[in-house]
Amino acid sequence: MKILIGYIKTRKKSITAYIFFCAVFAVSFYLYKLPLSAVCYSSALCFFAALIFSAADFRKYAKKHAQLEALKNSVTFSLNGLPEVENDLDRDYNELIQILFDDKCRLVNEMNKKYSEMTDYYTVWVHQIKTPIFAMNLALGNEDDPLHRELSENLQKIEQYADMSLCYLRLDSESTDFVIRSCLVDDIIKQAVRKFSMQFIRRKLRLDYQPSGCSVVTDEKWMLFVIEQILSNSLKYTKQGFIAIIFERPGTLCIRDSGIGIAQEDMPRIFERGFTGYNGRNDKKASGIGLYLCRRICDSLGHRISAYAPEDGGTEIRIVFKAPDTIYE
Repeated sequence: MKILIGYIKTRKKSITAYIFFCAVFAVSFYLYKLPLSAVCYSSALCFFAALIFSAADFRKYAKKHAQLEALKNSVTFSLNGLPEVENDLDRDYNELIQILFDDKCRLVNEMNKKYSEMTDYYTVWVHQIKTPIFAMNLALGNEDDPLHRELSENLQKIEQYADMSLCYLRLDSESTDFVIRSCLVDDIIKQAVRKFSMQFIRRKLRLDYQPSGCSVVTDEKWMLFVIEQILSNSLKYTKQGFIAIIFERPGTLCIRDSGIGIAQEDMPRIFERGFTGYNGRNDKKASGIGLYLCRRICDSLGHRISAYAPEDGGTEIRIVFKAPDTIYE
């Protein structure tokens, strides 16, 4: 019905002209006192003839409309499937579409080239910035006093922010370096905990963690990045108490802390890009990028990440792995 209404709208000038000419003939016959039945009979014949031709024309119109609808899904990649040219106007439209398509392809290629160059630059930059960070860590040596511990922690943050910038760029690239395989959850968690071990000690926070002996199908490097981001947030907003890491069957990793928690009104938006929330604004150090990257990575890996505010305070982040791919050992 929608197509029929659209067809009638495109032919409304012809319909109006037909009605107008019928009225002109009717008035002329009336003024000359000729029988109006002749006009009615001629008008009826013309109406039925027009109906037959309109049916054929509508069929062609509907076919063309269906072709254009199908083309909507593929016009981004090619112009194959454009309706046949029937007149000069159709040819002009096709040429205009071709010009726009070629210009779009040129702009996309230029954008991809610039994006590739930018990604290459920041990749080199991250690797270069890690060299002086490593050198400064060596210079600090094994000194164990408050100043050296604080310097080491700040160097670790610089390295983490550099990794975040590289991750942000790579997630939007055309190809990723995902290596999906069976990974021991404990191995990934231990790497993340080891990285923040000095912060746990300096802040005197209790770590509640029992190895699960389970494996999941994921990408170890990217999942390590996610867990590190979550632990980093927990350490940032937990002044005292504990951080618990629990693997629940059939395949859910739960990271909970006793920190300041998340405001209920902020909960639906914490995974949005750039959103820092009430606590983040008070802290004035939050970027609103960490949890956004975690969600993007989990979505790409087929996992689901969510956040909760337990009644007794703190924050709980849950990562649900694909249940069919979870393996127990």
